[in-house]
Amino acid sequence: MRRLLHGDVSNAARALMASAPECRQALCQQMLREAELADQHVQRTGRLHPKWGNGSLMMAARKYRQATEPGFDDIEFIECFQIVLEHLRQALLKDQPSKL
Repeated sequence: MRRLLHGDVSNAARALMASAPECRQALCQQMLREAELADQHVQRTGRLHPKWGNGSLMMAARKYRQATEPGFDDIEFIECFQIVLEHLRQALLKDQPSKL
């Protein structure tokens, strides 16, 4: 997946907000996987992935319905933002070598 920026997390959180609460964890995993597959496609072919774009989380998330972006005074947005951040944290921890 390409380098992550605030807009990537925000767009993913907006897609989660537009989905049913019980589907959010799975949708987050799916968007991250699609961004990763798109990035691999771009690196291999030099072309955008036809469904998921350039390998950014933002482009993968934008293929899903998006809620209007609220501010951080919206509890549901905060919860969705946290879901995305936690999935990213877990992915980064998985990719780091053990420090034992």
